[in-house]
Amino acid sequence: MSAAANHATSKGTLYLLPVALGETTPWPAFLPAQAQAVAAELRHFVVETARAARAHLKQLDYPYPLRETDIQELPGDPDKATDAAFDALLAPALAGHDLGLMSDAGCPAVADPGARLVARAHALGVRVAPLVGPSSILLGLMGSGLNGQSFAFHGYLPVAEMERDARLRALEEESRRLGRTQLFIETPYRNERMLEALLKQLGPATRVCVACDLNTAGETILTRTVRDWRKAERPALARRPTLFLVLA
Repeated sequence: MSAAANHATSKGTLYLLPVALGETTPWPAFLPAQAQAVAAELRHFVVETARAARAHLKQLDYPYPLRETDIQELPGDPDKATDAAFDALLAPALAGHDLGLMSDAGCPAVADPGARLVARAHALGVRVAPLVGPSSILLGLMGSGLNGQSFAFHGYLPVAEMERDARLRALEEESRRLGRTQLFIETPYRNERMLEALLKQLGPATRVCVACDLNTAGETILTRTVRDWRKAERPALARRPTLFLVLA
């Protein structure tokens, strides 16, 4: 069924449209043809930032003029993230038009503010349709060799050094107790400090994976024990989107 098709209800569908994780080859390398075809029929989008969304749509060979395409941004201010604000963003779907949700990178609504829009769509009876595409969390987990049966994503850890180090030790202990892979990210310019903290705070047998620039030409995925990381040459991580994974 095409994105423009009429559904049994009068409401449209909210399509969750993944986008590239970084500079990459043309769309077939990261997005299935069915997802690209759906995107090509949509005329209404809710996005993290409009500038990034326009760049992604150009990359997908979007057939309509972008100046004539309805592109609305998610609320950046938590105080403005009200039900009324999300209802306004969902207005096209409530009026019977299909709507696309896009993040700045990867899958929308996963470690992403779009989750609030999806929750509101469910509350209002709008059909939600996730489409296949790249997720740094899943790609990193797949490539790490760590436990994919039990894992948790923790987003950003505390910035303050003492709080960060205490959190790393707590995550390692939980990983050891539950056999759980722990995943988290850092602001790119602090990546190398994060790796240094991991090697200082974690036990020598704990495995650490560093997954950088996933799904791009510069992709790097390295898994070593802390003991081996301490002896090895370390990759350049500064300003590279990086996922850290830990399994004690």
